[in-house]
Formats: sequence, C-alpha cells, structure tokens
Amino acid sequence: MGDRAAVDDDSSVDGRLSPPPSFVEQANVGENLREEFDREWPACWNRAGECLSWETPADSVLDDSEPPFYRWFPGGQLNAAYNCVDRHLESGRKNHAAIRWEGKDGERRTYTYQELFVEVNECAAALRDLGVEEDDVVTIYLPMIPELPIAMLACARIGAPHSVVFAGLSAAALATRMDAAESDFLLTCDGYYRRGDAFNQKRKADNAVLSVDADVTTVVVDRLGEELTHVLGSNEHDYDDLLETHAGATVDPVTRDAEDMLFLMYTSGTTGEPKGVVHSTGGYLAYAAWTTRTVLDVKPKDTYWCAADIGWITGHSYIVYGPLALGTTTVMYEGTPDYPDRDRLWELVERMAVDVFYTAPTAVRAFMKWGTAYPEAHDLSSLRLLGTVGEPINPRAWHWYHEHIGGGECPIVDTWWQTETGGIAISTVPGVDDMKPGAAGKPLPGIEVDLLASDGTPVDSGETGYLTLSRPWPGMAKTLYDGDDRHLEEYWQQFSDPDAGRWRYASGDAARMDEDGYLTILGRVDDVINISGRRFSTMEIESAIVGVEGVAEAAVVGGPDGSDVYAYVSTERGTEPGAELEERVLAGVERAIGSIAQPGTIVFTPELPKTRSGKIMRRLLEDVTNGEPLGDTSALRNPEIVGEIQSTVRDQ
Repeated sequence: MGDRAAVDDDSSVDGRLSPPPSFVEQANVGENLREEFDREWPACWNRAGECLSWETPADSVLDDSEPPFYRWFPGGQLNAAYNCVDRHLESGRKNHAAIRWEGKDGERRTYTYQELFVEVNECAAALRDLGVEEDDVVTIYLPMIPELPIAMLACARIGAPHSVVFAGLSAAALATRMDAAESDFLLTCDGYYRRGDAFNQKRKADNAVLSVDADVTTVVVDRLGEELTHVLGSNEHDYDDLLETHAGATVDPVTRDAEDMLFLMYTSGTTGEPKGVVHSTGGYLAYAAWTTRTVLDVKPKDTYWCAADIGWITGHSYIVYGPLALGTTTVMYEGTPDYPDRDRLWELVERMAVDVFYTAPTAVRAFMKWGTAYPEAHDLSSLRLLGTVGEPINPRAWHWYHEHIGGGECPIVDTWWQTETGGIAISTVPGVDDMKPGAAGKPLPGIEVDLLASDGTPVDSGETGYLTLSRPWPGMAKTLYDGDDRHLEEYWQQFSDPDAGRWRYASGDAARMDEDGYLTILGRVDDVINISGRRFSTMEIESAIVGVEGVAEAAVVGGPDGSDVYAYVSTERGTEPGAELEERVLAGVERAIGSIAQPGTIVFTPELPKTRSGKIMRRLLEDVTNGEPLGDTSALRNPEIVGEIQSTVRDQ
C-alpha cells in the first residue's frame, strides 16, 4: 500500500486497496451495512433519522404516494438549530469546541457549543426584532467568517429559510437570487480579505439592493474595521450593535415539520436561469448527519475540516449541518491554500490535530504541482481519513494524496453528489469497502444507480451511460422554488415512466460501472467535445493528460473549427514545459483513449483560471481559444492569468 511505484502507475485504477485493519476496527459502521440496507429498504433510513432529536416522531420513514415528490419522515417535527446546538449542551458537551475559525491574516476564534448557543440566540432575536417571521427567506451574502454559520442557524431557529449566496458572486447575481426568492432581508459585511487585500463587499450588496424589487432590510457585519470604513444607510443595521442590544436573549426553537423548507440554494439550470433548490428540514438534516458519520467517519471527539466554502452546498452539508448535528468540532478557514505560503493547510492540520480532511481534487492537483516539501515540513499523523469532492480525482492524484498527505495509511473517500442530492450519494464506505483509485465507488447503501443510454435502455458494464438514481433518498431536493413543473422538467422527465410507476432522477452526469459495481464519474453529459463526428468527455481527456508524470492540471476545450482540441496544461513543481512533455501528453492521451482524441494544440500555463471555490472556468478558456469577448470574470480568484493565456495563444 502506498509504495512509490504505484504513484506513477495509471493502471492502478483497476487495483483494489483495502483500508488498514486499525481503521476498520474503529469505523462508525461495519461490513454488513450494505446487505442490511438492501434487506430493510426503506425502513433502513430510520438509521438516518436516529441521528437527530425529534420533537414529534415521524409517522413513517417515507411517503411515496405522489412520486417524485417524496415525503421523508412525514409527521415528524424538529428544529435544525436545536439539533446542531442545544442538544449538545444538554448532553454535557457545552464546553466542547463547535467551530474553530482561522482568518486570512492569522485571526483565530473558537466557539464552544455554549458560546455558539449564545450568539445564535442573540442573532435569532435580532432578526425576529427586525421583522423576520417564520417562512421568510433571509439572504446571506458573507465570506467564510463565523457569522455565516451563526446566521444560518439563527434563521433555522426561528423557522426562516436561508438562501446563502457565495460571497464572490456579482451584485447582479445577488439581485437575481434575491428577486427569485422574494427575499427582502439581507445579511452581508463591509468587506473581506483576498490574499491579504481588502475587498469591498458592501458596495456589491448596495448595488444589488438598488435593483431588487423589494424594500430590503440589511444587516452588516463589520469584518475589516478601520481598513474599510462604511456608512450605514436607511434600513441598514450593524450586526454587532444588534447583538449587543439583544445580549443574553434566548429564542425558543420554532417547531418545524420535517417537510418544511430549511434552506434554498441557487444553482445553474439548463435554461440558463438559476434554479432555487429547496431542501427540507427533516430529510436533508438526517441525511447530512448520517453521511457525515458513515462516509466521512466523523465522531464527536474529532476535529474535522471540510476545506470548501459555505456559499456552496458542500459547505452547507459538511461544514455546518452534518458535523454540528453530530456534535463534532468543525474547522472554518477564510484563506487560500497558498497564502501566506504553500504549506498553510498543513500548518493548520498539524496545529489543530485534524482527524478528517475533505477537499477538492483541484486542490490536490495544486498540492502536487507545488511539490512534497510543503506537507513533509509538517506532522500530519493526526489524519485518519481523507476525502475528495466536486469532481473525479484521477489515479495519479489519488496516489499522491494517499502517500504524501495520508502517509500511505489514510483511506480516501472519492465522493460524488450534487446540490440536488443534498449529500454524498456515491462513494466507498471506508470501514466497509475496498478503494479503487480513479473510481468513486459504489452507490451508498440505500441508493440505487442505473446507467442508461439516451433511449433509456441500460448500458453494459464498462460502457458510458447517463447516471440516474432510481430510488429516493432522504437528502433529495424537495422541489424547486420556482415551481414543481420545472422540478419535473429538470430532473425527472427524461428517463421516468410514470405509467409503469418507474421514476428516475437524471443527474446530468455520465459514468461507467465496472464488473464490481464501482462507478467512474466522467463529468457532465454536456461537457463533451465533438472530434471528427465522435463525442468525447472533456473529463476523460483531461484525466488522461493529468495522468502524465509532471502534469499538475489540465483543461480541454474545442477549437475554433470544431474539430480540434486545445489543452491548457500546468506542470508540477520542477517540471519544465516544452516539446518533450508535449510528446508525453500526446502519448498519454493516445494510450488512454486513442489518437483521435489527441489535442491539436497544447498551451502550457503557470495556472488555470479558477473561481474562488477552486473550479476551473472552462468557459473563459473557450472564449480565449475562439477569440471571443470574455464573459463575466468577477468570480475569478486569479483574473491576471487570463491575459497571460491570451498572449500565449496569440503567439502560438
């Protein structure tokens, strides 16, 4: 396990790796889990419900009388904030750390569950005093500071759904989401730091409010102090002043039905209009807690770090609701992995003695690019489990992560899920399953996957098909905020047969399943390149390129004539770009896919354009490749690289 040769062997995708016996012995779930779920379905999902405290027990686990609008834990009543805060005080854990926050400039704050209880209550009292009532949607436009999860929990406490908008999105995006949610309450801040520089967030919020139809009440967190002065206008309130006014206040948790909306999250839609994904209180929270416990093996005594942003669903499920429902310590980090230096994350892992670390493959590829000196400078022996989320991780990156971060011992869970699934749906269960580097794993216990051709017929083992989920699960989206009809159209019409009583959720992703039932995710169905009349997954080509030694990251797009492939490639530390590496890239693609998929043009670049959440912006690369005007670049964390890439493309 973890030998050096395996790191450079792409064929290892077919090889199994078992978790160490020491991990299996302490794992939260045991080897009979899959069989038990198959035998007991849907009653098996009682196990998820048992992760929570219910004010009123549910009448049943599942009401499937009106598919695909399934009702989970019908008749049950609970409050999410109570489950994430209050009950841990009652169980004697009030002095246990709930949130450990690290700011970009070295600021540190730790909230015990008792301290979290106090501030959540004060924030809830303030919001209620401002006029927020049950079922009012509160928009939260904050960076990674503790006031963000506190505001989420305060909303949940008073029964007001929250709609968190990623802080890096533009004023226009914020206004669109507020209008769509009919939200007239906004919680934002004066500004935030990016790589040590102060950025004005309130200016964006002010511009958004000007174009929102409603009369908006705004609460402003003073994040930057004297570094960025701001003035409060009419109907604007200072967060700290509000909490001081309501110091010591307590608010009884509002009883919510299991089917009541906990939050609203906007994501992209096939029509271009953002979709408001609605998640319910009971099913979502139970699933977030259960998957955190089962897949991420999180225990109350752990220090757990999901290095995502709460502005996206990963942060909702696996920074806030899942770990806090379990009573563990969740880490929040405001900065980037390479500021002030490239060992920043490993310094934090060592200092905080992090047990479980969950990040994106794009971050792992960046770590590879920077070299092993950075993690080797720190003691990472506290780590017990590693995870990845957001996109598939290729075998080379998997082995590097396993060897150099996990010490060759930590199991890795390569998780697939979506905003709409609410939580992890495909992954190995670390105390149950072997791992296959490059393959996400099997569907979780209780989840059933079908891979289908475009006509709805099943594809054979090893063939690419549309990834569909054919049984409901508790974390699934309840509906879309703009209507059940769009919910049906977006997710359920393509492969369902209502007359036959067969309903399938269409994920929009492509995948392959091997003979052992392990799934390899190939990316979005529409992320394809047409080459000489044949369609290739961009993820498949990119994985072949990144499988070449010396390559850290790659993104491929179609060329101007529609028949060429442009590959944008960044290299690992110590690897020089040039003709020799280009030849190895071409050979790697030919070996993995065939000569027809070889890039016609390879552009070497120090880095790829990425959003602040770490996603590669392929749309911008398409604009550069095709000489088109650049679209909105406000979400980029490294806008300067686009100009460099444009110059390189012009010179080739």
